[in-house]
Amino acid sequence: MTVVTFDDLTSNAAGDPAGDPAGDPGSQADPGGPLPILDLDEVRKTYATGSLEVEALRGIDLVVPEGDYVAIMGPSGSGKSTLMHILGCLDVPTSGIYRLAGVDVSGMDEEDLAEVRNRRIGFVFQQFNLLPTLTAARNVELPLVYAGVPRADRRRRAAEALERVGLGDRLDHRPGELSGGQQQRVSVARALVTDPDLILADEPTGNLDTASTLDVLSLFRELHDQGRTVVLITHEGDVAQQAARTVLIRDGHLFHTHEKRVPDAAGEPAATPALPAAIPPSTASTPESSTGRRPLWEHDDPQVQA
Repeated sequence: MTVVTFDDLTSNAAGDPAGDPAGDPGSQADPGGPLPILDLDEVRKTYATGSLEVEALRGIDLVVPEGDYVAIMGPSGSGKSTLMHILGCLDVPTSGIYRLAGVDVSGMDEEDLAEVRNRRIGFVFQQFNLLPTLTAARNVELPLVYAGVPRADRRRRAAEALERVGLGDRLDHRPGELSGGQQQRVSVARALVTDPDLILADEPTGNLDTASTLDVLSLFRELHDQGRTVVLITHEGDVAQQAARTVLIRDGHLFHTHEKRVPDAAGEPAATPALPAAIPPSTASTPESSTGRRPLWEHDDPQVQA
């Protein structure tokens, strides 16, 4: 299989380095179909540092239908962390429109965004973000605690979520008694317990060994097969290739969507160019950590606490 470079992937036949978003089937909503889970229209994000302004996102158009499994792949400094913050309602765009399950969240205040995060988005992070003193079941219950769900219902739903990710026999284990892959499964169960519209996974395999990585990616495929909408942020090509389609980001621009081919009559999938194993760093200087809001670990939301 031929490994292509990022520049190969982001150049279309006409030589336009930014590709043709209007011709991308993943960039426009079907006016006659159901509302997409994610719909971004000309989303821009600009950071000001003194008299200097840096545009981290430069007119992002992206549509993610219900039940899709999308990987957003880009190097450090590409804008992918900024995009993740906006998709996860941890930040708002400077301009443009972002609709989550048909609701415009672009101009919401912190209180409304926190409500959206807790009820509509299930987060899965690289660092797991499990509280070490709590059992797996209690960690999974946390979003329900913040949502005001009664204790009996919380315990039942947490047990069901852990059973769903294959940890029904680990309810009373603390994070230190679980492997890395099992801890990430607990965080996936926590993401699922509120029955969110979107599962948003930010570098979910970054701290895992090969076996645990395959285990977690298999779980995401199962969730996709069950009709869940999954967006995975990564810089690793082999991880991105597990998704149904891949969107590339660099210097604040989205590029071509790469979709898996439908198997041919013989049952063999058509040849598809491989994504690069990793993308070299961007030349842009994008202050992805300077969101103007608190870091993830300082948020009050149970899913984004350290």
